This record gives sequence, structure tokens and C-alpha cells, in this order.
Amino acid sequence: MRNLFVIAALCAALPLAAQDQPQGAPPKPAPAPTLEKPGMAAPDAKSEKPAKPAAPKTSNPDSGKTVEEIIARVNNEIITRSEYDKARQAAEEEAKSECQNRCTPEQLQIAVEDRQKNALRDLVDQSLLVQRAKDMGVSVEPEVIKRLDAIRIENKLPSMEAFEDAVKSQGMNWEDFKSNIRNTLLTQKVIGSEVGSHITISDEEVTKYYEVHKTEFVRPEQVALREIVVSTEGKRPEELPDLKKKADTALKRVQDGEDFGEIAKRLSDGSTKSQGGFLGIYKRGELSKELEDKVFKMKRKELTEVMETKQGFLILEVLEHYDEGEQSLAKVKNEIMDKLYSGRMEPAMREYLKTLREQSYVIIKPGYQDIAGGGGSEIQEVSATPEATKQKKPHRKIPLFGKKPAAGT
Repeated sequence: MRNLFVIAALCAALPLAAQDQPQGAPPKPAPAPTLEKPGMAAPDAKSEKPAKPAAPKTSNPDSGKTVEEIIARVNNEIITRSEYDKARQAAEEEAKSECQNRCTPEQLQIAVEDRQKNALRDLVDQSLLVQRAKDMGVSVEPEVIKRLDAIRIENKLPSMEAFEDAVKSQGMNWEDFKSNIRNTLLTQKVIGSEVGSHITISDEEVTKYYEVHKTEFVRPEQVALREIVVSTEGKRPEELPDLKKKADTALKRVQDGEDFGEIAKRLSDGSTKSQGGFLGIYKRGELSKELEDKVFKMKRKELTEVMETKQGFLILEVLEHYDEGEQSLAKVKNEIMDKLYSGRMEPAMREYLKTLREQSYVIIKPGYQDIAGGGGSEIQEVSATPEATKQKKPHRKIPLFGKKPAAGT
């Protein structure tokens, strides 16, 4: 089971890492699939180590009440030292995950420091974006339920009750865990609506980029794959026929013209379901021999039959088959659009967040770094009564890239 504490911390601390991407943007490739017969053994949880509980809050000897150090205020919201510490921990975990033994110790240390220096900025940004989402009346409750269920499945937990127990066993409050996920989804909605939707890439720009960078698209033979997985893990033998029928139904619906990605989102049990089943792009030698022999003979949009694996019943689609050599514009068009979109997204995001900051009250406690700006007045500590201290007043509506309202408006 993955470290749920880290998952929640990442959700809370890294809103800009979860920006909406244009349609067709591929996520990072999943591990290369293998083809094995279904296994009915329950997942082994003995080797899992619970995350260390968060450090206890400091106690005020004068009042006898637990207090929390406030390091920033964002309008009527506060950011505490413990939230900041968790954000720094999440930044370190992400840097380690991205390095994956590919970095020297010195490179890893630089990567960790680079991410951690943005920790407070990202917390302020997320607070601004969540408040903006509330101003816009955005609701993401159905998506929260889906995201929780996806994490539950990924961690091989049999029920939501077991999931809640696992979260609590790692020192986290269940409601805080859900709130972290909710806030991440709210920021994604705001970013997509107020920033991403205003970024357009023309066909002329794509063609120009392709002509200038043709050498970037000389590649070995590769296949881009999508999957639909119907899990059999932990299931009884008598349940297998119904699960096989579910997989057969999914295949038939795609064959009848429904979109593979949409069927994957609705019917797949795999961790890739939220990305429409996208697995990644693979060269020869990166898949199991049996799968390689199968998919490298297939053409674009071809489907496999329902295959039995150790994890369950698997359907693969060859989303694209790249021949060896220079790739055509048609095959790399989406990739170029993603690159151009990403290049424009970051400056547009920073400009948008600058506007939100200009029309908000943001103050940082001396000694803490917020590289995007902020005040430097001393912030007094208060008793830790989250519901009372974080009670909000209605916010002003903020136009996209609008100017700061005049005083008294």
C-alpha cells in the first residue's frame, strides 16, 4: 500500500503540479504491463510501514491550551506551521520520486531545495485558488468520491471503511485527508476555467514548431497504449465469470464505436482510469515478450482481445504506432500542442495568481520565505480552534486578469 500520508500531503501542497492539460496530454507512463494468469491471493500488507505521525503541536504554558503557529494569513484563512512542514515533506517526497535513482546525491539535494523553497508560495496560491472556487460556486463532491475510490483501489483496500482506518493509522485525520483532495480538485477547476481555457494553440503554430524541430521527432519504433482493467484481485473464483463478462462488455462497447478513454474512465479498475486508461509510450524491450509480440504487430486504434493477467482481465488499445525514423506531423501534433500549451501555462498561471494576490490580503510572518511576495508584519499566534479562526467573510468577485478595484468598491 502506498504511503497515504504522502498522497494527502502532495494533494494539499502542490496545486500547480495538477494543472489542467489540453485534451490528449499524456501523463507519465505507468510501469510496463506483463501478461500473467489471474492470482487470487489477497494483497500482503505485512511489509507496509505506517508513516510517522505529525509532530505534536506546541503547548502554551500560560493558558494550558494547544496553540498552532500561524505563519501566513490569506484573507480570512490562515496557514499554520504544521501545514508548511507537511508541504516541505511532500516537496521532498516528490523530488525523490522524480529522481528515481537517476540523480546523484548532490542533484537530489538541489532538487529538494528547489521544491521546498516554493512550499509556502504554493500554500498561499492554493488558498487563493480555493477561495476563488468558492466565490465561483464550484462544487467537486462527485469528483472527490471518485478520487477517493481510485486511491482505495490503488492501495488494494476492500472498502471505504478500511481506507478510512488506513488513513487514521498513519496519523491523519480522515476529514483533513478528504479536504486535501477536495482543495486540489477545486484548484484544478479554477485553473482550467480561468487560465487554461484562455490558452489556444493554432495549427499554424504547431506546423511552424514541427518544421523547426524536425530532428526532435526522429525516434525508434514505439507504441502508445491505453488499457481497461477489470480487477480480479481478492475476488472469489465464482465471481470471475461476471468479471469476465464486464470486460467483454467494455470491449464490445469500444468495438461498437464508443470512445476507449470514456469507457476506461467508467469501467476500468486500473490506476490509469482517471487518465482515460493511458499507460504510456513503449519501445521494444520495455514490455513483456508476449505483449510486445502482440502490440507491435497492431496498427493505430487496434484493440487486443480480453486477456487474463495476474491482476485481472486486460484490454489494450494501440493509441498510436510510431514507425522508426522521422515521425509525421499528424502523429506528433498532440505532443507539440502539449509542449506549446505547457510553455504558456506557467506564465499565465503566475499572472493570474498575481492578480488574485493584488486583490487579497496576504501577509507572511517574518522569517518565512514567500518568493511570490507578501507582507512582513508580525503575525500573532492564536489558540488552535480551526473552525473559529478560519471562519470567512464573503469575498469580492475577481475578474480574470482584472485590475485591482478602487478603494471603497
